Amino acid sequence: MLPFERWVSSGWARKLAGGWSFSGITTFATGLPVSLTENDDNALIGANAVPVDVPNFAGGHVLNDTNPRHGNPYFNSSLFSNELLGQFGTSRRRFFHGPGINNFDMALSKVTKITESKQLELRFEAFNVFNHAQFNNPDAEINDGLPSQGGTFGLVTSARDPRIMQIGAKFLF
Repeated sequence: MLPFERWVSSGWARKLAGGWSFSGITTFATGLPVSLTENDDNALIGANAVPVDVPNFAGGHVLNDTNPRHGNPYFNSSLFSNELLGQFGTSRRRFFHGPGINNFDMALSKVTKITESKQLELRFEAFNVFNHAQFNNPDAEINDGLPSQGGTFGLVTSARDPRIMQIGAKFLF
C-alpha cells in the first residue's frame, strides 16, 4: 500500500488518497532453444508429417550478430547445409538459444471502501511497460533459404507483443 492517506486528514479526500497499491513483475531470461529443422525427408525415414530431419553442420562459430534490430542473420547460416539423401544430418537439434527476454509488467490499483461490506477496486495494468522489443527465435528451417539468396533461414522475423495497457473496475459486495 502507498501511504498517501497520511497527508490528508478527513472525509472524501482521505478515501480518495487511501487504498493505493503498486505492483510489478520483472522478467529477465535467456531465450528459448533454437530448434533446427529440415522439412524434407532426405533421411528417407518416412516422417513427412513432422520435420525430424536436421541439417548438416560444418562446424565453427555459430552465433553471428545476436541483436535482431540490425537485420543481420542471428546465427551463421552458411555453416549449415541440407543433409544428403539417405543420411541423417550432423547437426544437433538444439545447441544454442535465441534472443532473451527483458520485460517489465506493472499495475496500479485503488481500493475504495464504500460501506463495511462493499468496496470498489480500480486497476490500471501495463504489460511490457517500457515497450522494449521482445524478439522471437530466428527462422531455423533450412529449406526456407539462405538470407544471401533472399531466404529467411537464420533471420529473426517477428517479435512478441508490444506494450499492452488495460484498465478495469471491480465492485465487491
